[in-house]
Amino acid sequence: MQKKFLSLLLILILCVAMMLSGCADRKKPSADHPVTLTMWHVYGSQTESPLNTAIDEFNRTVGKEHGVTINVVSVTSSSAIDQALSASTNGEPGAEKLPDLFTAYPRVVQIVGQEKLLSWGDYFAESELSQFKGEFLEEGYFDGNLLMLPIAKSTEAFYLNKTLFDRFSRETGINVTDLTTFDGIFDASKTYYDWSGQRHFLQLNDYYNYAFVGMKAAGKAFIKDGELQIDDPAFRNIWMPLAEAAIYGGICLDDGYAASRWKTAEIIANTGSTADVLYQPDEVIYEDNRIEQITAVAMPYPLFKENKKAAVHRGGGLFAIKSEDERKNYGAYLFAKWLTEKEHNLDFVTAAGYLPVTNEGFDALLSDIDVVKNEKYHSLYTSVGTMAEEYEFYQLPLYDRASEVQQTFEENVKYVLRGARQEYLKQSGGSKDQVLLTQLAESSLKHLIRITSE
Repeated sequence: MQKKFLSLLLILILCVAMMLSGCADRKKPSADHPVTLTMWHVYGSQTESPLNTAIDEFNRTVGKEHGVTINVVSVTSSSAIDQALSASTNGEPGAEKLPDLFTAYPRVVQIVGQEKLLSWGDYFAESELSQFKGEFLEEGYFDGNLLMLPIAKSTEAFYLNKTLFDRFSRETGINVTDLTTFDGIFDASKTYYDWSGQRHFLQLNDYYNYAFVGMKAAGKAFIKDGELQIDDPAFRNIWMPLAEAAIYGGICLDDGYAASRWKTAEIIANTGSTADVLYQPDEVIYEDNRIEQITAVAMPYPLFKENKKAAVHRGGGLFAIKSEDERKNYGAYLFAKWLTEKEHNLDFVTAAGYLPVTNEGFDALLSDIDVVKNEKYHSLYTSVGTMAEEYEFYQLPLYDRASEVQQTFEENVKYVLRGARQEYLKQSGGSKDQVLLTQLAESSLKHLIRITSE
């Protein structure tokens, strides 16, 4: 009787184990129980995207093996994704359904809501997370939950049309070493304006980042309690040389992307994200329709006088909407894990001008620049290597209305400098007047402080 009871108990235990095993299996995708995850991202265009290329590889290999397919629905800008997420979350008429995966900046957590987002820490083991660069991983945590996973990061660099600059250099004596500091660049921009027949030399793609890094390099805070500290004397030190160069005509103050102005030689230099290398043209087209092949180079982010070397690290991360279907959650983890492994991550990020997100990937890139398949990008990654060794990197602070404050600051800077530029042209009559230039730069700062405080 006892043996019969034990046998029945053993059978019961085995049945329960098999049932639990079956339940566990159904919580993971498989070839027999596949899932498709929709995705929105910002890397490239719908037709030319390094991330789409990586996703195609995943779908053919690991994804196929485990029954996971990533379906890219949209490749667009981060601001467009912000707006679409807001519309979807709020159920606005005509809004699309929230995607399973999307890339965005940390600010979207406030838009979507923490409760809707998958915590990657529930799926990645501690040993796996320890492979990521700590400063990249850190900004993805919200109340102890890892909601944003880094898949590609960038910093900023200085880009130069070397072909046209060399001509300018031969006739003026200004050389590449003069472009290692912002003061040198601003001085060169004024000389170039005269030499080139009143063409702009430079475009700054992010005045907010310029001010943030400049203040940081001086040991000061650009933002305190969500407020810009533009009345700080340290801000004046970085504003005056910028303003004088812009008012003189050396800096382009128009809206739009620098890469498009390279194509017509409206400018020959810009500061911007390392990812901008993806859009740098190989030729310029002049007003008479003449086409010239050019060589472009990237240099480390310029320095602020004697202050420490600094730059921002930027770029968003990967988010996943938490699903009631556990297969989707696990499928998101499988894709994220695959994409951040050294080989796959290096292929993806170096095709797009970004930086790998793990220590192993970062070390592999900086120890052997030849892993970058596109030789055009070699000067960029050489500069990044220099910065990795010598610079301090900062992440932009996240605070209420951060995106709005940044956008408004960009608009206000251009607005006051355009006005000062027109006043300079009116009062100087085309002659060089340093006293007037300095006066207008001072006035533009007062104007900026006034409209910022309104």
